[in-house]
Amino acid sequence: QVQLVESGGGLVQAGGSLKLSCAVSGSSFGVSTMGWYRQAPGNQRESAASITSGGSKNYADSVKGRFTISRDNAGNTLYLQMNSLKADDTAVYYCNAFQWGVFYWGQGTRVTVSS
Repeated sequence: QVQLVESGGGLVQAGGSLKLSCAVSGSSFGVSTMGWYRQAPGNQRESAASITSGGSKNYADSVKGRFTISRDNAGNTLYLQMNSLKADDTAVYYCNAFQWGVFYWGQGTRVTVSS
């Protein structure tokens, strides 16, 4: 099974940028989709962006045009480039992988945007 470890979170001013990384280890064979979810205090976890094994990308309306999901050619690292950050983007961001019908999660990385 796949293991996921996020990094890159932190404190940033509104309008700034951050790039999150998700290191993928273990057996990634059979992973069909990977993505970034986020959970703000008091809110449910929601999808921010996803990418399929074929390279198709999807974004939540709230992040379209500001966030970009990508991965390296080897598939060992998933990225989320976040630009023009807003206070509403403050959340814990989780890396996610869907493999053989099972969702796997990282431990999360916290992003705080100060206004």
